[in-house]
Amino acid sequence: MSAAPTLELTGIEVRLGDSLVLAGLDLRVEPGEVVLLAGRNGAGKTTLLRVAAGLLAPSGGTAKLSGQATLGQSRRAIARQVALVPQDTQVPFPYSVAELVLMGRAPHLGLLGFEAASDRERVTAALERLGISALAERSILDLSGGERQLVALARALVQDAPLLLLDEPTAHLDLARRLELQTLVRELAAEGRTVVLVSHDLGPAVAIADRIALLAAGRILATGSAAEVLTPGHLRAAFGVEAHLLETEAGALVVAGSS
Repeated sequence: MSAAPTLELTGIEVRLGDSLVLAGLDLRVEPGEVVLLAGRNGAGKTTLLRVAAGLLAPSGGTAKLSGQATLGQSRRAIARQVALVPQDTQVPFPYSVAELVLMGRAPHLGLLGFEAASDRERVTAALERLGISALAERSILDLSGGERQLVALARALVQDAPLLLLDEPTAHLDLARRLELQTLVRELAAEGRTVVLVSHDLGPAVAIADRIALLAAGRILATGSAAEVLTPGHLRAAFGVEAHLLETEAGALVVAGSS
């Protein structure tokens, strides 16, 4: 795996139809950080991830990886640096789980696209790490939403990209799997990867993030620690609710409504 890139988004503007989804957004993510993108539905979080992954060209501004603009780079070059795990994985064909995860190796294969034994070993290791080895020969079409989410994450791991973009990674997972994923994210950061994740489940996500970027109206409203970002004023501006951050006796962080 190559060194994690610095992600720089400067003045990013994205128009989708008549809607201005991102409006001059600025964000910098340093190598090795775990950054949580928070904000209400429609704030632009998923669009931001798509721009960062080079899947969506902004209407204005620049997206850079380690100082090099993504615009003009090949999909293969970007995929060696960035892996995106979307909210939902839609696959129209009955690939087996092992086949689908192996597709994550595509950016690293030669001109003929033949995988080596080492590529298949990476697939086995990723499935074991996520606890889904038993699904290897199952059709992706037969899996639950949570199982498909774990398969998508396994594919991102074998892609061996140092920057992981996770869009609502716990949305379809049960409690046990959510806790496992929180541990995995911190392990990946310790291994040298950068993780940018979107989550509406603020308490657990805040607990594993080094920094929070709070979006509102297509811009970064605030960025910093939980105490700096999740203030009553910021939560009111971002979500339109009266709330504040609490810490439980066990040290967990909870966003609670104000009376």
